[in-house]
Amino acid sequence: MKKTEKESVINGLTEQINASSHFYLTDISAMDAETTSTLRRTCFGQEVKLIVVKNTMMRRAMEQSEKDCTELYDVLKGNTAVMFTETGNVPAKLIKDFTKKNKSEKPLLKGAFVEEAAYVGADQLEALIAVKSKNELIADVVALLQSPAKNVISALQSSGNILTGVLKTLEEREA
Repeated sequence: MKKTEKESVINGLTEQINASSHFYLTDISAMDAETTSTLRRTCFGQEVKLIVVKNTMMRRAMEQSEKDCTELYDVLKGNTAVMFTETGNVPAKLIKDFTKKNKSEKPLLKGAFVEEAAYVGADQLEALIAVKSKNELIADVVALLQSPAKNVISALQSSGNILTGVLKTLEEREA
């Protein structure tokens, strides 16, 4: 590969790192063609972009990016595939479901950059699954804000029904 081609690949990777909110570094080596194709289709269906990269080019792209990815430099060994996504926990769920469904160890999580934090090692998969997206956090806040209002309305409605029942009973006794 010529130097100009390498530079264009590195620049393209840098743009993707900067444009994507989250990315995962995985190992998909030793997967046969059929399994790899199934993984690619699954990624496409969940809006995850899967790219196989050279480690040196990925490191240079991470160095040139606007994000601090220094903790991930050490995981760039062996075969590396990158999963770019806009939702932080989707690739983690995808990896877990895919390995369970296919009864294999691959894809294996090497590291991830999610919510401006680096996660290193396959043992971080459960933590990444638990990471909530921005929309999920907003929904949680809205639900928490609505809860007291719902309680007040419910109490007013139930006390209104009780008050009406008491008034009807008193009215019937007087008559």
